Amino acid sequence: MESNYYLKSNVKVEPLIWRWYAWPYLIPPATASCNIVERHLKIMQSYAQNPQIHAQCVKDPKLLGGPFIDLDGQKVDEVKRLIEQTKKDCEVLIGFNNALKDFDRILQTEAQGDSLEALYSRIPLPLKGLIEIVYDLNHKPSIRLIEPLIYRKYYSANHQTVALSEISDDYRKFVLSTPRVDLEDEIYLNVPFSAKELTTLFGMKDNPLGLEMIKSLFEIPSNKVKLFESFFTTEKPTASSDRNYQGDGVRIRYFGHACVLIQTKSVAILIDPVISYPMSSSNMPRYTFSDLPDYIDYVIITHNHQDHLMFETLLQLKHKIGQIVFPTNTSGSLQDPSIKLILQHVGFSQLIELKEMDSVSLEEGEIIGLPFLGEHCDLNIQSKLSYCIALNNHKFLFAADSNNLDSSLYDNIFEWIGPIDMLFLGMECEGGPLTWLYGPLLTQPIKRVHDRNRTLSGSNFDKAWVIAVKSGCKHAYVYAMGQEPWLNYVMALKYEKESPQIVESDKFVRACREKGLESERLFGRKEWNIS
Repeated sequence: MESNYYLKSNVKVEPLIWRWYAWPYLIPPATASCNIVERHLKIMQSYAQNPQIHAQCVKDPKLLGGPFIDLDGQKVDEVKRLIEQTKKDCEVLIGFNNALKDFDRILQTEAQGDSLEALYSRIPLPLKGLIEIVYDLNHKPSIRLIEPLIYRKYYSANHQTVALSEISDDYRKFVLSTPRVDLEDEIYLNVPFSAKELTTLFGMKDNPLGLEMIKSLFEIPSNKVKLFESFFTTEKPTASSDRNYQGDGVRIRYFGHACVLIQTKSVAILIDPVISYPMSSSNMPRYTFSDLPDYIDYVIITHNHQDHLMFETLLQLKHKIGQIVFPTNTSGSLQDPSIKLILQHVGFSQLIELKEMDSVSLEEGEIIGLPFLGEHCDLNIQSKLSYCIALNNHKFLFAADSNNLDSSLYDNIFEWIGPIDMLFLGMECEGGPLTWLYGPLLTQPIKRVHDRNRTLSGSNFDKAWVIAVKSGCKHAYVYAMGQEPWLNYVMALKYEKESPQIVESDKFVRACREKGLESERLFGRKEWNIS
């Protein structure tokens, strides 16, 4: 009789599309097409021409997260081949991007307030039947994408891959600017992210299965069979004995960055899942996958950024997730693709889409979606919510990276929901410029001065302090700062003591403590038990 095997807890899972690390904007065909043309191909072509420049730039801490390939100036031929393969595999999407940008330029030049009807005959073939041309109330023209039809015509999972390897320390290269070339210690499973086989595989971190059975689900190259087998063990992984909370109160655990687990004996809620793998080589305390409960009733997504909606974590948890709660988007907007469609196309079906002030009823309380201003470079993006979670007569506000641009908003919010017990607020008060994330979507170049002052920034001290005071909270915590060492591969952040983000959040913590509030800038892990 065949022994049952577990997938080792330190097996790293990296979803790839066209050999690039998969983040939310690479799923919708429209935003994917823009990133292929304006990000992937441009970065790879630059590397092919000047690999040593890239090798020098990635060593400069000031250029962390920049458009530089981290391959030590090597693998140039592999990158050149990937350029040609991308042009071939993505020919249709490249055509979509070019048609979209060309037609938008025509629209901005010629639509001056007259009827738009005559322009429909000039819509390029790749966009025919997939868009509407509209004015806003100030007579500014734009293209409204009919997103479900665009998925139907252009979406394909053919080039989705999952890279498996064992991880032994926190260091990982920044993944958003370097394509994946073949590595000897990795196995590449060429299956869609939505494949049930992947759910079965990742479920083996908790539930053992036969090794031959799981091998039969995937096409493993003969020279990688031994490596694949080495990822499994008959030894039961160590799961935390207290992962399932049975107390009468509320237990909250901070897992790093914006990831927080809230539990009562009847419900488990996980916010913005970004989880560390277990690291025997590190002395830094942390919660890992082994500290998650056997079942997660609700996963909550605050907004559609790669450090809050992370496929690497979500795909590994699919077998134990009940429902996912997330904000609705601005329908038809290129810069604000539907999270619902993204999640559906990577295999999730139990989905709850919320608008501002919508709520989800719980046995012991409710989840309320609240307005979330800022941190999106002044773009018209609706898919962002902060959340008030009310449980057992306590209220916890997770404000993510909210920027307090209008303090009157918080008068209205707290008049609606009442005072809260605990506030969690991001204070990355000097974030990256607009083009760092949204540049590939732009039709026209943006002025450098505008790029620099339209940033992905949260609240500074003055703004954060107003939120804390108006909330009436007893505890105020700074989180979502991306400082944990296991996050550098997506965050690329290295703060110094003099960094504005540290200076401003230190001021906030001091001010809170002087007022008698419990406060700290969270780092690593922390637990609260509320009776």
